[in-house]
Amino acid sequence: MSQQAADAIRDTSAPGPSESPGTADRPTDRAPDAPEEVRRAVGLMADRARTASRALARADRDWKDRGLHAIAASLDARRAQVIAANREDVAREREAGMGGALLDRLRLDDARVDALIAALRELAGLPDPVGTVVRGQTLPNGLRLRQVHVPMGVVGAIYEARPNVTVDIAGLALKSGNAVLLRGGSAAAATNRALLHLIRDALHGVGLPADAVQSVDEYGREGANALMAARGKVDVLIPRGGRSLIQAVVRNATVPVIETGEGNVHIFLDESASAETAVPILLNAKTQRPSVCNTVETLLIHHRCPAAPAVLRELSRAGVRLHADERARAIAGDVPTVPATEEDWATEYMDLDLAVAVVDDLDAALEHIRRWSTGHTEAILTNHLANAERFIAEVDSAAVIVNASTRFTDGGQLGLGAEVGISTQKMHARGPMGLRELTTTKWIVQGDGHVRS
Repeated sequence: MSQQAADAIRDTSAPGPSESPGTADRPTDRAPDAPEEVRRAVGLMADRARTASRALARADRDWKDRGLHAIAASLDARRAQVIAANREDVAREREAGMGGALLDRLRLDDARVDALIAALRELAGLPDPVGTVVRGQTLPNGLRLRQVHVPMGVVGAIYEARPNVTVDIAGLALKSGNAVLLRGGSAAAATNRALLHLIRDALHGVGLPADAVQSVDEYGREGANALMAARGKVDVLIPRGGRSLIQAVVRNATVPVIETGEGNVHIFLDESASAETAVPILLNAKTQRPSVCNTVETLLIHHRCPAAPAVLRELSRAGVRLHADERARAIAGDVPTVPATEEDWATEYMDLDLAVAVVDDLDAALEHIRRWSTGHTEAILTNHLANAERFIAEVDSAAVIVNASTRFTDGGQLGLGAEVGISTQKMHARGPMGLRELTTTKWIVQGDGHVRS
């Protein structure tokens, strides 16, 4: 387990990608204990969040959109303060030995602040999901029925070294009418503190409750433990980060959890794929931002694919370390590789490393994906329509991509404005979780003195 995951939540039993599952994978009966004073403080936060959520549930779209624009304007105005706080976090964590992938996720600069501002403004331009009708009818007895989208209520989020998540979740929660309790970890403490202050000030400035966005960070790991145990006060908990953090929350929380994010992502290079298409897609999928969960981690190559040598050569030139099986090393020729081990097929590197295997056909590629996939994103590069259609039908992941980079599995790229995470489970939500995924539904039944016979 990474130090950053341990900092977000104490989980001494979580196995890493290379560890064999065993008793540590069995769910516990309850969340880890937190001191009574911390449980009480987090409970009071949740109570204030509940009150704020009721106010947000009554807010119309215009009011919520004014809040989003206010947060965007405040972030723009205070960007120097936020970036300075972020430099403090990055310098401290670099000195403490944080790896390059996590440092990249931790870092905020002008371009990334601009992207957060753009996401907030895009959210303001999206339809409000609250109140939209899923279905409705008038029964033969005259009862009028509607099933409508309503906010979840109070949403908890536990994440690590990702200050952009603070803004994304706050914006999504506001637009979908939810209050949110955040645990962002000490790695991004200064940045998250600056962001939280400006978000709360912006909400207050437009007459929305500041307590719609709160953080338990001041209570450290014990705050995370108390948040996980706040069943009845927190409606749903969303972990976002590496495998250790996600599995720790899934195993230990008594609050309902939506499992997100772990991305052992595959691309299958079919026999018919061309180097002209495959090279830029693989470079984008692996090197554009290797620290995120939609980055490709395993490349499967059809043994007769003529594009394979060019793909491996260009990936190596881009600085990618190729963990190749014996057949892939033969195709690579003088391209530098290291021998792949069984561990590589299970590893989410989140760095400039790539596992590479040669397979005999589509059947073998599908079998490899079935065995090792985490259900996040898989892609096929092919000019064979039947193979593309079969891949779509048989791959059981949240996102299946044909002839495009896996980096498109992202709420912003798919028109959701932002995302609270990418769900890899099948209940409630699957894939990038935007506004609608932060709602549930309720039935509205209207009658005129009806009684059941």
